[in-house]
Amino acid sequence: MDLDDVLKAVGPRLRAIRRQRGVTLADLAAATGISESTLSRLESGRRRANLELLLPLARAHGVPLDELVGAPDTGDPRVHLRPVRRNGRTIIPLTRRAGGLQAYKMIIPGADPAVSPELRVHEGYEWLYVLDGRLRLRLGEQDLVLKPGEAAEFDTHIPHWFDAADRKPVELLSLFGQQGERAHIRARTK
Repeated sequence: MDLDDVLKAVGPRLRAIRRQRGVTLADLAAATGISESTLSRLESGRRRANLELLLPLARAHGVPLDELVGAPDTGDPRVHLRPVRRNGRTIIPLTRRAGGLQAYKMIIPGADPAVSPELRVHEGYEWLYVLDGRLRLRLGEQDLVLKPGEAAEFDTHIPHWFDAADRKPVELLSLFGQQGERAHIRARTK
């Protein structure tokens, strides 16, 4: 495949990625600083792609540049993201794309059950699934303990907090997204 063929395929690929993620041209323009008209011309093939345009688009979509230009697969499907340590917790990102639904694996060290939780609110929607250990979740007035295999989902506008339920660590998966992006699995309140 020659350079002209590669560049002709970029526009349809950009449109497919944007539509697959449910992002409008206006949203993408706001995220990249590239005008809607330029994005439209890129997607339709009326504007030739260049690094100045492709780099912010790759960043906004959270994909490698070679995915935008259709470079051949390397054969390695693993996600190579680095863990982050915050307040004693290990947070391992499992997704690369910016915006939209984000997935994390969290390892929270054991905690003192007598600690008083500090509930917080913020934009979004969260889904938690316990892999190992026990997770204490304060959600509004509810004080729940989730065991391995249990999940909870909630609107993050509701005051919430979660930590290990006892002195043993807890491992969990967390999906976090904008309002409306839900997993549709609910924890029992018993």
